[in-house]
Amino acid sequence: MNQSARIDPAAAIPAVSAPAAAPLTAPAGLPVAAAPLARPSIARHARHVIAENPVTGIAFALFLAIAACAVLGPAIAPYDPLASDTAAALQAPSTRHWFGTDQLGRDILSRVMAATRLDLGIAVFSVALVFVLGGLSGVAAGFFAGWTDRIVGRIADTIMAFPLFVLAMGIVAALGNTVTNIVIATAIINFPLYARVARAEANVRREAGFVLAARLAGNGEARILLAHILPNVMPIMAVQMSLTMGYAILNAAGLSFIGLGVRPPTPEWGIMVAEGAGFIVSGEWWIALFPGAALMLAVFCFNLLGDGLRDILDPQRRT
Repeated sequence: MNQSARIDPAAAIPAVSAPAAAPLTAPAGLPVAAAPLARPSIARHARHVIAENPVTGIAFALFLAIAACAVLGPAIAPYDPLASDTAAALQAPSTRHWFGTDQLGRDILSRVMAATRLDLGIAVFSVALVFVLGGLSGVAAGFFAGWTDRIVGRIADTIMAFPLFVLAMGIVAALGNTVTNIVIATAIINFPLYARVARAEANVRREAGFVLAARLAGNGEARILLAHILPNVMPIMAVQMSLTMGYAILNAAGLSFIGLGVRPPTPEWGIMVAEGAGFIVSGEWWIALFPGAALMLAVFCFNLLGDGLRDILDPQRRT
C-alpha cells in the first residue's frame, strides 16, 4: 500500500444537511403578542382631547373668535370707534347700538372690537419678548449651571422681591405710558416665571441619554442646547405662554385702568372699564359691563387654552 495516499476524515463522513428551522409559534391556548402600537400624531391626539373634554374645544373656538376680532375688528365694526355723537350719548343697548353708547355717544361694541387688537397685540409681543429673554436664559442656566445659573437666578430673585404689578407701574411711570413701554414692563415682570420653568426642565434633561449621545456624536454644547434641549422644553413653555397671555392682558388693562397705560381716546378695555365705573351708580351699567366681560372672556379663554395645550403636547398622554 502506498503510504503517501491518505484518506481525509472529513471527506469520508457524508454531509448531513441541517433541518430547516421551523417558525416559532405560540403554544396552543396562549394569545399571540401584538406588535406595539404606533404613537398617534399630534393632530389625531388633539381631536381626541377635544372630543374627550368639550371645554378645551370651547376654549379653542373662543380663541379663534378673539383672534378674528383682533384681525378684522376695526374693518367690520358697525361704527367708527373714535367718532362721538353727543345726541346719542348714554343710550342703553338697543338694536341700533347692541352694547349701547358711552358718555360721548361712541358705540361701545365698535370700541370693544377695536380694543381687542390692541390688548391682544400687547399680550402677544410681551409674551414673545419674555420667551426670548426668560426662556432662553432659563434653558442656558439649567444646562450650563455654574455662574450662568447664579446670574439668572439672582435676576429672577430681584424681580420677585417686588410686587409684580407695582413693579410694572414703576417701570411704565419711569419710561412713559406708551404701548412699547407697557410691553417691556409686562415682559420684565414675567421673566422669573419663564426663567424658572425653563431652568427646571433643562436641568432635568442635561444628563439625559439623548444629550450624552449627541456629545458622543461630536456635537458642541451650543448645538446640543438649541437642537436637543430647547425642542424638548418647548411643550411646557407653550403651556406657560398661553397662561401668561391672560395675565399680560390683565396687566395691560390694569395699568390703563389706573391711568398708566394707553391714553384716551384710544379704545382699550381697561380705559373703557375705568370710564364706565363712574356711571354705574347712576344706572348706565353697560359702559363698564361689556368691556369688562370681554376682558374676562379673554383671560378665561387663555387659562383654559393652557390646560388644553398641556393635554395635547404632553408626550405621556399620547398613548
